[in-house]
Amino acid sequence: MTTNTSRDSFVERMGGALTSAGLARLPSRVFAALLVDDDGRMTAAEIAAGLGVSPAGVSGAVRYLDGVGMIRRERERGSRRDIFVVEDDAWHGMLTRLDQVYGPLIAALDRGLGDLPDDDPAHRRLLLAREFLAFVLAEMSDLDQRWAVRRAELGLDD
Repeated sequence: MTTNTSRDSFVERMGGALTSAGLARLPSRVFAALLVDDDGRMTAAEIAAGLGVSPAGVSGAVRYLDGVGMIRRERERGSRRDIFVVEDDAWHGMLTRLDQVYGPLIAALDRGLGDLPDDDPAHRRLLLAREFLAFVLAEMSDLDQRWAVRRAELGLDD
């Protein structure tokens, strides 16, 4: 069994790494706390107590994490209390939902490309951005298939 000190250290290290990668500090720590929790399921009160933060702060953090697909919200049976859940393979889930992030970006770039003449200096930048995002989305399909094979090789299938 991992000690609370080890878990707390992980939450701070992982939270710091996610913050350095661009995620806000409290959502980073909440996500890390859920990752290291025994079953990956915590109430807002448990998260607040574990992180030493206000319930209002937790509310905003879980709303953000749920909105970007990093966690999901469930209702506890027979209660009005929400449980926040991180999947065991959360990273895979987040990365395979990139179409939800990139799709609107690609659509906006397409509209911008349609509004600019081909010889406009910004046209090339928009085209390059659009083609890169489309490339990433296409590659994600292959990556998803390769991950399924690798996961089976590691004996980590459910």
